[in-house]
Parts: sequence; C-alpha cells; structure tokens
Amino acid sequence: MARKAVVISALVLAVFAAGGTALFDFLGVSLEAFSIAGGILLFKIAVDMVLAQRHRHTPEEEEEAHHRDDVSVFPLAIPLITGPGAFATILVLVGQAGPDPERLGVLAAASAAVLLLAYAALRLAVVVSRFLGQTGINVVTRVLGLILAALAVQYVANGVLGLI
Repeated sequence: MARKAVVISALVLAVFAAGGTALFDFLGVSLEAFSIAGGILLFKIAVDMVLAQRHRHTPEEEEEAHHRDDVSVFPLAIPLITGPGAFATILVLVGQAGPDPERLGVLAAASAAVLLLAYAALRLAVVVSRFLGQTGINVVTRVLGLILAALAVQYVANGVLGLI
C-alpha cells in the first residue's frame, strides 16, 4: 500500500506540475493568487498540527476509508501525501523555475526525494511510533507545524508582493 500510495502521488503531482499552470492561465488565476491561496491552506494545516487537531474528511470519505482494505489511494495518496499543500507547493515552484530545464530537473529530483522519504516514513511508521510514543509524536507534529506555518506565511508574503 505504501508503494502504491507514493506512485499515485507522484503521478498526480506530475500531471499537476505539467498542466497546472495552463489550467490556471485558462481560469485567469495568477501564480501570485495561487501562492496566497496555497499559503492560507498550508497555514490552516499548520495550525491544526500545532493544536493537534485531527484532519477532517467528509462523512462519505470517512465511510469509504473504514470499509476498504486498500487505503493507498484514499486517504494515503490523496489527501495525506498529495493534498492542497503539495499542489500549492509544486505549482508555485514550477512557476518560479520557469522553462529552465535545469531548475525543473532539480525540482523533479527534490520531489522524488520527498516522495521516497514519504515511502520510507510509511514503511517505518509502526517502528517510529513505538519509538517516539504519543508524547514524542505530539512534539514532532507541533514543531513541524510551526515550520509549516512559517512556510505558509512566506507563500502569502511572496504572493502579496508579487501582486503589488
């Protein structure tokens, strides 16, 4: 399931990286506006992490997750690995890289590295959770939430400066 979730996430991100800019051009949405929107969504996720609030899904999504043996597509691939934050990040970074193949290659390599880390984390989740315990998991979640909040604020600031 971990492998399938990461492969699906990679495919979804690749499609979004390749066609997201064209989609937003068609819709008349600027990269700066998307950066602000993505920053706001990331900030909400960060606040939930810091306050240890559980991620909420629709009742239909919860029902589907409880009755499926394979959770690799939902909730692992989408929205946990590839959610609003990942979409915002990949689109903003593709926009910043422009048509430069070297920069796009670095972005692809970094994305692949992150997905490999996600795969490793999924494979080692039980071991790591036993090692950290609930208190350790809470501490790590809150620290990463603070880092994510700073990244979200930077996305909003970059978007606002770009609009000005």
